[in-house]
Amino acid sequence: MNRHVVVREIERADPDVIAALGEQGTATVHEAIGARGFAGPELRPIQHGVRLAGSAVTVSSHPGDNLMVHAAVEVCRPGDVLVVTSTAPSTHGGFGELLATSLLARGVRALVTDAGVRDTAELRDLGFAVWSQHVSVQGTVKATPGSVNVPVVLGHQPVAPGDVVCADDDGVVIVARHEAAWALERARERVVREEASRSRLAAGELGLDFYGLRAKLDELGVEYR
Repeated sequence: MNRHVVVREIERADPDVIAALGEQGTATVHEAIGARGFAGPELRPIQHGVRLAGSAVTVSSHPGDNLMVHAAVEVCRPGDVLVVTSTAPSTHGGFGELLATSLLARGVRALVTDAGVRDTAELRDLGFAVWSQHVSVQGTVKATPGSVNVPVVLGHQPVAPGDVVCADDDGVVIVARHEAAWALERARERVVREEASRSRLAAGELGLDFYGLRAKLDELGVEYR
């Protein structure tokens, strides 16, 4: 069996569930599913104020080579997020304005990569959202095979094709496709609880009191003087 494949068809979560997850924010989703799914603080947005979610189309690529990114464009669908990983650390700027233009034509929402991007001003002007580990003018070659729509690891987080990628200014959180509806339910419940807490804090109550933290301070031997 060939080690390198391009899988054309993948299963995706319900589009309405994906869209609703994108509205919740990554911090809420992360906490709601048991503090899981965070792809790590190294992945940072090149833009500000963008909050979204989409289905992962995954790419496993050779460091310094963006051949498989070009191959992935063909299998993307509207609403997808392209997740590009390298098989070894790479700081190369293997993604820029031209690839973003191609992905926008197919309705792709964003790119998430553990490598680098370039043309950041142009990407922002295009309205194409990016979360990357590096920004670099150093280009790439198109010479080495890899795979599209296979399981990958982004940071320390496994990502399967079709998983839901949630991203905003706080970072990137991955929700397993089969958990998407459950994650949305939990996230909405958390929003309700936080709104109640916010109202109490705004009214002047202290978190020390309604979270029961005074007893914890006492248990830990913290003294007031």
